[in-house]
Amino acid sequence: MNNSIYDFETPQNEPVKEYLKGSPERVELEKELNRQSSKSIEIPLIIGGKEVYTNDTGKVTMPHDHNHVLAIYHKAGEKEIKMAIEAAMEAHKLWADIHWTTRASILLKAADLITEKYRAMLNAATMLGQSKNIYQSEIDAVCETADFIRFNVTFASQIYKTQPISSFNQLNRMEYRALEGFVFAVSPFNFTSIASNLNLSPVMMGNTTIWKPATTAILSNYYLMKIFLEAGIPSGVINFLPGSGALIGKHVLASKDLAGIHFTGSNNTFNNLWKTVADNLHNYKSYPRLVGETGGKDFIFVHPSADFTEVATAAMSGAFEFQGQKCSAASRMYVPESLWPSVKEQMLSIYKSIKMGDVKEVGNFVNAVIDNASYENIKSYIDFAKESQDAEIVFGGKCDKSKGYFIEPTLILTTNPKFKSMEEEIFGPVLTVYVYQDQNLEEALNLCDTTSPYALTGAVFGKDRIAVSEICRRLSYTAGNFYINDKPTGAVVGKQPFGGARASGTNDKAGGEFNLIRWVSPRTVKETFLPATDIRYGYMKED
Repeated sequence: MNNSIYDFETPQNEPVKEYLKGSPERVELEKELNRQSSKSIEIPLIIGGKEVYTNDTGKVTMPHDHNHVLAIYHKAGEKEIKMAIEAAMEAHKLWADIHWTTRASILLKAADLITEKYRAMLNAATMLGQSKNIYQSEIDAVCETADFIRFNVTFASQIYKTQPISSFNQLNRMEYRALEGFVFAVSPFNFTSIASNLNLSPVMMGNTTIWKPATTAILSNYYLMKIFLEAGIPSGVINFLPGSGALIGKHVLASKDLAGIHFTGSNNTFNNLWKTVADNLHNYKSYPRLVGETGGKDFIFVHPSADFTEVATAAMSGAFEFQGQKCSAASRMYVPESLWPSVKEQMLSIYKSIKMGDVKEVGNFVNAVIDNASYENIKSYIDFAKESQDAEIVFGGKCDKSKGYFIEPTLILTTNPKFKSMEEEIFGPVLTVYVYQDQNLEEALNLCDTTSPYALTGAVFGKDRIAVSEICRRLSYTAGNFYINDKPTGAVVGKQPFGGARASGTNDKAGGEFNLIRWVSPRTVKETFLPATDIRYGYMKED
């Protein structure tokens, strides 16, 4: 019997490889890109460890070449959804009771498979299926995915060793049980690492999951699922269910065994999931844990003391990396009148150097947005700005979907601080700027605080450290992740646990121990060595 108490040390973040021309990682990646581009694969459901083919299929295409089919995937129906629930509940019996270090070792093997054996494969799938360039894929699909896994093991060890005190005649201990039921993991298209963590965070703590991957990220997510199984995660612990979110959600949320939802996606979808759970409360064994990250309208606030080059650089990278399709991407910016001409000129200079196109052409900083629905939505905001008397297009604004869903990085200047593109989440390469008069700093801060319902990320730039500190305090509730003199995106696991409040979600901080604690149901156990034999209090025995 293994009765050791193991303390996992805090890991180092996975190093980001450079992919310079001729490097081993570049050669291997280019070979894998060509391999995956040259064929179309068939993607089944995976339920209870078995591949399931329904013959109700859809296509996986490249966003930057939407006529190129990468895969055909099978969709779950009512029968398969019920099978997945049964498989998850059956696997729960084994997985919840297995020693946590065994779970940890399996997950750590998955991390090593991702960073070594399957690094090129997972990168290529993310690049082709989600239109990410090399760097954006490397930091997401490989490095952050592995970081989530490795750091979660350490966080789990810290949670498990947190115990109550004991005293004379008693021993007190805390058991960290898995939730009673399964967790519904609903993942987005934009981060392969999020798809992994939405499953593996609950799984590390002994839970089983039913995974609804985003249709536009099925290729990389399928390879993740295969890696999980190769690492040794038992059959049924994770059940891979591509298909209609409405259909899968309908049946999963109706199950009495629903124990939790781990979600990243739109505000409206999470609200609907929450409402459905509320309507079904009478049916559940216990109150489901609802953990969600739902987007943002992230800001850069510029103090008059800021360096205009630093501001422009952060705005361009923070707004336009991965086509602005990050929950944390800079989407609105407040700039003092005294700095605006210099910031504008510097941003224009950077814009002229940006190349856009296919992910396999390494010079392209910007690639395609994810699909036609996203393309049309983003374009509608640009068209609105073009027709409005309250705004002008400073640069960009061109859209072309003849081959891929390409939208130029677009900067909108508005005279209306409540302009549509200042308030609403766009999830694309669009940044809107409002220029405030230097003397109206407090008014601008009020606008920053109240314009958007979201509170995910934000940044302040300034050399006046006292003023910056006051702005940080003043905007305390505007962002769950706040940056000083840096872009409001690029959180690293273990360094900046990620999540926001208000309309941005439950702020359970992926990449920290806060998230893992949501996936356990603690039980306090008290043992008394010498039980009482008299019900009277001491003073009652005096006579």
